[in-house]
Amino acid sequence: MRVLLDVSAVPAQPVGAGVYAVELARGLSASAQVELVLATRKSDSGRWRTIAPNAEISAVVPDSRPTRILWEQARAAQLAKELRIDIWHGPHYTMPARLSVPSVVTIHDLTFFDHPEWHERKKVPFFRHMIRSSTKRATALVCVSEATLLRLSTLFTPKGTVTAVPLGVDHSRFSPEATIEADRLLLSRHGIREPFIGFVSTIEPRKNTPGLVRAFAQVSKTMPDLQLVIAGKTGWGLEQLRSAIETSGVATRIARVGRISDDAVAALYRRAAVIAYPSFQEGFGFPALEALACGAPLVTSTGTSLDEVVGDAAVTAAPGDDEALAAALCRALDPEMAADLRLAGPRRAEGFTWAATVEAHIEIYASAFSHESKRCAV
Repeated sequence: MRVLLDVSAVPAQPVGAGVYAVELARGLSASAQVELVLATRKSDSGRWRTIAPNAEISAVVPDSRPTRILWEQARAAQLAKELRIDIWHGPHYTMPARLSVPSVVTIHDLTFFDHPEWHERKKVPFFRHMIRSSTKRATALVCVSEATLLRLSTLFTPKGTVTAVPLGVDHSRFSPEATIEADRLLLSRHGIREPFIGFVSTIEPRKNTPGLVRAFAQVSKTMPDLQLVIAGKTGWGLEQLRSAIETSGVATRIARVGRISDDAVAALYRRAAVIAYPSFQEGFGFPALEALACGAPLVTSTGTSLDEVVGDAAVTAAPGDDEALAAALCRALDPEMAADLRLAGPRRAEGFTWAATVEAHIEIYASAFSHESKRCAV
């Protein structure tokens, strides 16, 4: 099968859905079952040749976001014909409207419908429209969790098949195996010292960092040496976080360190007394899985897709409940509980691999291609 994966929206420093697209491209490039074509931005072909060396690169997509969006709807279908594509895969909600080949679209979550306030206002109408369009047109939809699949099925009646495919984690990078000295050296470069509760993710409203600050203020009353380290690139909607820090009474013990190096992220997971990921809702939840793989005692939210990721290897609290979050942090900080969690995390994470994710996608491509072939033969 000639599969085109549209990676034109993946930023230079990917997180979340971008990491998924990168790892999918890497795995498909190495597979003998797929002839992979990557649609990239004109200025971005070199990066993808390194990520997916066996892929054919079609660097034809405009660099600017508005022009890229127009290109997808006006020119992408013609590109599929010119390249003799068997399957088009849009890994981030969207697909060309006039495709004449089978299509697969990945749906990460439905928060554009359920919680538009968690997104930049200008993005909401666009993604709502594209998700509706994809559910009506795609041959197959991939959801990154059962929770996303259930919500999709509640909101829409998709034309094609819908499959939940768990994502993976890079076990070579996210592992408990490292020397304490090497980890501490990496963290010292970012001004991070132990003991600390750590948070790693893009800073945006859905991540509930203000609630984490308020819970930390409660916990820190009996732990005078404990810090809260908030790491991750700046997204949007920071006013509530700034206000929570300013009014916490423990602002001098809260460090916002911004985006840290890739190696330092794994070190932060390993050296944290607890990793907190109190997100209101997730499509999947990469930071939680990465923390488990590194053996970090983890506190995260229950009642979301994160339940599927963490199982019983984390302490959970209802999202948005500051008192429950503070209690969960105290439980995970208990030395006996922390020791149990450090063992349970890597065992849980073993079941999540990119190889399994890639194989599941290949099966979906084959099914979509077979379905379309049979339909055309009738």
